[in-house]
Amino acid sequence: MVALTERTQKRLTLQQAEIAPDTTTIRSQDWDRDRFDIEFELQNGTTYNSFLIRGEKVALIDTSHAKFQDLYLAELTDLIDPQEIDYLIVSHTEPDHSGLVKDVLALNPNITVVAAKVALQFLDELVHQPYNRLQVKQGDKLDLGNGHELEFLSAPNLHWPDTIFTYDHGTNTLFTCDAFGMHYCDESVYDEDLELIEPDYKLYYDCLMGPNARSVLSALKRMEALPTAPSTIATGHGPLLRFNLPELVGRYRTWSEDQVKTEKIVAVFYAAGYGYSDHLAEAIARGIRKTDVQVDLVDLFTADPQEIREAVVLSSGVVIGMPPQTGDRANQTHTALSTILASVHAKQAVGLFESGGGDDESVYPLRNQMQELGAVESFPPILIKQTPEDSIYQLCDEAGTDLGQWLTRDRTVKQMKALNSDLDKALGRISGGLYIITARKGETSSAMLASWVTQASLEPLGITIAVAKDRAIESFMHAGDHFVLNVLEEGNYQPLMKHFLKRFAPGADRFAGIKTYSASNGSPILGDALAYLECEVVSRMECSDHWIVYSIVDAGRVSNPDALTAVHHRKVGNHY
Repeated sequence: MVALTERTQKRLTLQQAEIAPDTTTIRSQDWDRDRFDIEFELQNGTTYNSFLIRGEKVALIDTSHAKFQDLYLAELTDLIDPQEIDYLIVSHTEPDHSGLVKDVLALNPNITVVAAKVALQFLDELVHQPYNRLQVKQGDKLDLGNGHELEFLSAPNLHWPDTIFTYDHGTNTLFTCDAFGMHYCDESVYDEDLELIEPDYKLYYDCLMGPNARSVLSALKRMEALPTAPSTIATGHGPLLRFNLPELVGRYRTWSEDQVKTEKIVAVFYAAGYGYSDHLAEAIARGIRKTDVQVDLVDLFTADPQEIREAVVLSSGVVIGMPPQTGDRANQTHTALSTILASVHAKQAVGLFESGGGDDESVYPLRNQMQELGAVESFPPILIKQTPEDSIYQLCDEAGTDLGQWLTRDRTVKQMKALNSDLDKALGRISGGLYIITARKGETSSAMLASWVTQASLEPLGITIAVAKDRAIESFMHAGDHFVLNVLEEGNYQPLMKHFLKRFAPGADRFAGIKTYSASNGSPILGDALAYLECEVVSRMECSDHWIVYSIVDAGRVSNPDALTAVHHRKVGNHY
């Protein structure tokens, strides 16, 4: 059965399919969702997958997003009388999977909710009512009868701290919620077309799983201990893995092992479910990862002192999201902060941010203590006074990038000196024009001086730009984004070049004191530029430390037809 509704012009459909004996998936298809976790853009929508297993007893694994309330509940009650459901297994409490837990309990208050300890704590704050519960941990089993024996695998931080996997020994199906998933919406239940889904699979890993590479490897070890390898991985998002399962699981292993080998690590501590702590931490982590520095996300509510101590000791930098100063978890978080302070060493990079929960510990006493220990502040404290807007998340992204660049400064210098002198000089003879890329998204904007620009196609008119991965503007240059390429004028480029070459503080206005006006795509046009082109990003190709961004040109204008483009002549090719 496929149902269709229109909500604010968004397509929402449902799809059900039998994926194994006595096992049905309900796929909530969100065709037009274009953003996830605030800062991650989506190109192909997403799905929220739920599963029903019928043995002598019946288990429902996960629900759906609240936006599917009417559709999902109608589909569920069409499949089964809710009074027949014995267990509701909550893989983790992120709202896109647990948004309808309270509604399912309303249909059958006698259901037993099965989840990890932390998930049950989070659910108490979500449903605000008594319910039957069964707390499970690594290796626990639940026998549904008729061969469906479920085994639970602990998988914290994939990508929430309360995540569990569920393995059905009767069908060799592993239910993994976020892990191994992707934000991809189409009618295919499975991963038949590997080439089609590869980009979304990789992007999903980079955004959600890469920051927790060590946790990915731990989960893979637990999967290897299962008596029989899964024949299907039933993911919480996107197509289920069956046709390319070894290949796609293998990629998780390779990517995670590469991530763990990274030279530098930053521990980012946050308070999951409190204020905006997890979202802000993810934005900072994203900025850090641009610089090829590994991020270890650690939840202050669930990590024990030994885990916290190890995370600080092994890290070159520490970022802390302030937890609540009062309440049930105050003693726990005070202990966590004390453990961090006892483990921080001199010259370690640190950064602090408020969580915006309304009862945050003060940033400034902790900041003073860090300075007394000799730690180096990598960015000023990020203060949250209201619901974070895009500008705050951009500030967090840029703050993380600044921290990562500071940690990798020695590596950057080493790379610059690594080229053979003759080769270095020869490469430097490749010249290019001088341009400034300007972009705006909502209330946030960015800019970058560029010289690696070339025309790439005639039909349609297209250009390519090489953008270093650790540039702030990288976040503004994904498929579907718009920007302006401003062409600088020979003999009249020094003021603009000097301005945009300087280092800006995180969140700083890059256009302060610069004459601009708005292009039709919303991005700034520089008043003193020789010419401008309005562009839309079509695709990106990854090239080691740069992205090659291909864009089509929508409009353009020259202010002085007799002037020439400024040209950048380098003496060496190891930097620009």
